[in-house]
Amino acid sequence: MPAVFLKDRSLLLVSGAEAQSFLQNLITTDIASLGPDEARPGALLTPQGKILFDFMIWRDGDGYTIETDAGQRDGLLKRLTMYKLRAAVTLAPSTADGVTVSWGWDAEDVGDKHGARGSQGARGSHGARDSRFAKAGVTLTRRAGRHGDGAEALYDALRISHGIVTSGSDFALQDAFPHDVLMDFNGGLSFRKGCYVGQEVVSRMQHRGTARRRVVTVSAATALPETGTEITAAGKPVGTLGSVEGSSGLAIVRIDRAGAAMAAGTPLLAGETAVSLVLPAWSGLVFPASADEASA
Repeated sequence: MPAVFLKDRSLLLVSGAEAQSFLQNLITTDIASLGPDEARPGALLTPQGKILFDFMIWRDGDGYTIETDAGQRDGLLKRLTMYKLRAAVTLAPSTADGVTVSWGWDAEDVGDKHGARGSQGARGSHGARDSRFAKAGVTLTRRAGRHGDGAEALYDALRISHGIVTSGSDFALQDAFPHDVLMDFNGGLSFRKGCYVGQEVVSRMQHRGTARRRVVTVSAATALPETGTEITAAGKPVGTLGSVEGSSGLAIVRIDRAGAAMAAGTPLLAGETAVSLVLPAWSGLVFPASADEASA
C-alpha cells in the first residue's frame, strides 16, 4: 500500500510549560487525553461555533505539532498568537515541508523507504496514527516531510470511501459547524473538558440533537459532476457535492431532507446525475425517514 506526500499541508509547533493548558482552553480537541502516538482532528471555532481553522494535532516530545492546510497556517499562527498573551508558550512554523500519509504495511514501516527519519515535527520514526481513520478500521499514520511518492488521488479515494472530509474541497471555513463534518464522532470534539471558544454553541447542538447537516458518501453509475454541484430531491436542495474521484464522492447534506426523499422513493440528483447517499458506517448515524423522526 502507498505512502503519499501531501505537499499542501503545513505544520506549526507549539511548545512550552503551558502548551497543553493553552491549547486545551482554545480548541475543540481534548488534548489532555491525547495518546503518545495518536493524531486527532481539531478546530479553532468562531464564537458562534463555526469552524474558523481545522487541523490535525499530535504530541511531539513535550509539545504538540499542528498540521493544517498550507493556506491556513499563517492565519492560524496569527490567531493563536493573539490568544497567547503572557502564557509560557512558544508558537513557530515547522521547517518541514508537507506531510506524508501511509497506510497498510507502509504505516508500520515507512521510515527509511523514501527519506530520512526524524524530520522536525514528526512523531517518532513512523508518525502518528490518525484517529479518524482508526474509527473506520484503517491504520493510517501522518508524518512530517516527504517519505513517499504515491499518487495523491489514492489518499483522496481512501478518505472518500470512509467519509473523511477536508476543508476547501468538502466544506468552506466559517460555514460549517463541527457536527456537520462528524467531529462529534471522530475524536475531534470534546463535551467534557470544559470551556473553549465556541463551546456553548456546539454543546447546545449536541444536547438538543439539532445537527441536521452530515457527511455522506455519494456514488453514481457514471462519473459524478464537479465539486460544488448541488444535490437535489424533487428540485429542492439537499446538499452540495464535495471531493470527487470518478463515480464516488463526498457531500454534506441535510439528512432529514435526504432521508425523507429516500423514504418516498424520490430520486436524488447531483446536477442531472442520479446518485445514492450513504452515511459512514463508523458514525452510527442513520437517515431519518420523516421530519418527525428527525426532531425526535
